[in-house]
Amino acid sequence: MRKIDLKSVIWKENNYYISQCLEVDVSSFGKTRKESLANLQDALELYFEDVPLPQKIEVKNPVITSVKFQHA
Repeated sequence: MRKIDLKSVIWKENNYYISQCLEVDVSSFGKTRKESLANLQDALELYFEDVPLPQKIEVKNPVITSVKFQHA
């Protein structure tokens, strides 16, 4: 079994912690950081059951920024 190190970001939104993987579009949540990350682990395992493990995409020094736009 191959291990892959995936980066994630976690933040609090109201009463829940949201965790999101940076390399693949998978996220989860929980009442604590630990629960949120455990749920993300489960979600990633389910995701990779149907998708082969990709070549590692390394995210170096991610920056959180905002994007301004207008819509009608």
